[in-house]
Amino acid sequence: MNGEGTLTLTASGERHHGTLDRRRVAALSLTALGIVYGDIGTSPLYALRECFLNTHRVGADPENVLGVLSLIVWTLVVVVTVKYHVYVLRADNQGEGGILAMLALIPAQVRQRGRGVLVALGLFGAALLYGDGMITPAISVLSAVEGMQVATPVLARFVVPLTVAILIGLFLVQKHGTGRVGGVFGPIMVVWFTTLVVMGAYWIAKAPRVLLAVDPRHAVRFFLHNGFHGFLILGAVFLVATGGEALYADMGHFGELPIQIDWFSLVGPSLLINYFGQGALLLLNPRAVENPFYLMAPTWALYPLVVLATLATVIASQAIISGAFSLTRQAIQLGYLPRMRIIHTSAREIGQVYMPAVNWMLMVATIGLVVTFRASTRLAGAYGVAVTMTMVITTLLAYQVTRHVWHWPTWASILVTGSFLVADLAFLAANLAKILDGGWFPLVVGGAVFFVMATWRNGRLRLETRLHGGGVPLESFVAMSAGIPRVEGTAVFMARHPVDTPAALLHNLKHNRVLHQRVVVLTVAPQDVPYVRGEDRVTAADLGEGFYRLVARVGFMEEPQVPDILESPAARALDLRMQGTSFFLSRVTALPSKPLGLPSRERLFINMFKNSLRPAFYFGLPANQVVELGRQVRL
Repeated sequence: MNGEGTLTLTASGERHHGTLDRRRVAALSLTALGIVYGDIGTSPLYALRECFLNTHRVGADPENVLGVLSLIVWTLVVVVTVKYHVYVLRADNQGEGGILAMLALIPAQVRQRGRGVLVALGLFGAALLYGDGMITPAISVLSAVEGMQVATPVLARFVVPLTVAILIGLFLVQKHGTGRVGGVFGPIMVVWFTTLVVMGAYWIAKAPRVLLAVDPRHAVRFFLHNGFHGFLILGAVFLVATGGEALYADMGHFGELPIQIDWFSLVGPSLLINYFGQGALLLLNPRAVENPFYLMAPTWALYPLVVLATLATVIASQAIISGAFSLTRQAIQLGYLPRMRIIHTSAREIGQVYMPAVNWMLMVATIGLVVTFRASTRLAGAYGVAVTMTMVITTLLAYQVTRHVWHWPTWASILVTGSFLVADLAFLAANLAKILDGGWFPLVVGGAVFFVMATWRNGRLRLETRLHGGGVPLESFVAMSAGIPRVEGTAVFMARHPVDTPAALLHNLKHNRVLHQRVVVLTVAPQDVPYVRGEDRVTAADLGEGFYRLVARVGFMEEPQVPDILESPAARALDLRMQGTSFFLSRVTALPSKPLGLPSRERLFINMFKNSLRPAFYFGLPANQVVELGRQVRL
């Protein structure tokens, strides 16, 4: 903020000095409430209950209640508030968040010095979020619908079918976009968090001694009294913080300021008050441990509360779904996943996208989890392992950011990183005990996604080597082009490397033996930043003999649309127009390295390459002006 306290949020979430548009910030804050905080905001439904009912349960006596509650309070303070809202959210890449955005923020030379370890860590952390993305909707909606059993046990058999129906509806509405969905969900979440406050405050007033849990000595006594068994309870305590990584991944949708306004003014206080209220209920009635959240409500309010909780948990699922869209888009632009269809759902917010393939994959996996586990308590065993691993990786990558981007002294970086790692590793160790109870599932999913990402990355590098090995330098080709017959018109040849002669250009000359009057070699160069602005975005060079080089630099949150590139000042200076221009592309068919016998990883890459989105569609080229020249390449 400047001296006058003014600030402007751009569409991408970037911050710069200017006039503070309070209405815009308020609208973004309301929308963010319905997207970012659904996950962590619905943890009161199951988190405290799991501390006393899971495999490593402890008795709900007053000493244990105050100890567990103290652990919950300080987890929200240290992990969610200090680590994520004060520390990690600052590590934005031009307004974009998420583990891949943080990885791209680290200078390339640092990543190279790490011999690929940093890249592997970042990819694995990103891959783990997909496993979390499948579990979050399942456990959230199940835990809400299970409230019907508290009201009327006869309705228990309808819990799973109703949960499946709700999840199908949630995934069907994704095509309408994050903004529209968030605009509807935001007001509902205001009612939800207000309800959390009212319920919690009522029971705190009945047993105000519960507020003593803010003293961390109760947490220490809990560990001393319960020993290693008490340490394992951290796996359930961590459920209160599972939305931390999702809010960082969703930052690009709204920006840092609206997310922080929501947390410090409403979300954080509401969660603390409700957890204190549940603790107060258990102090007065230890038998309420079966479902302390719903038993806080009077009998007449149970059915309305189930409806409200169900709506809130649908919203909880939205946070991770939106994060998965952003994460996948970043991975595609950074070269870790094949091209997929990306639909922009907002004309104002460039970060808001919908990806059909990701949406349907998450839907099938989530419904499969509900049908398989059938209860939120069973799913809690699978929840948390992947997120704790991702949080450890985020802390390690943030260390590199503090050293090489923020230029902190070594001692300061080590002190901060070490402090957060103590908490992260403790939660990870406790969650590892869940692996046999279902924690294996997100690890298997994360491992599979990591394998796919690594296979695509390595396969693309191998293919590029085959395509460009022994290629002709573009400037040498221009020098040799004198005397070749020319035809009228402009031809644009897409090239991955601006210094090489495109394969399509060589093939066109070989078969047609002519060149166009004007030949433009266009290279779209992905960058390690979300957005590229200014004059550096598109540059042009006259190579002589009617040849021109056009280089368009795009960020990993941008779509490289050629029509937009040709509207840039550099392209207009060449008098390039879409009308009358032909676009030449190489259509590569990848073949196995050996005609007989096909290694499984090679088969996977070839199938992904074959089914990836075609370049003409990805670059937004008009179908009737595209010429594709085929080429077969052995890996």
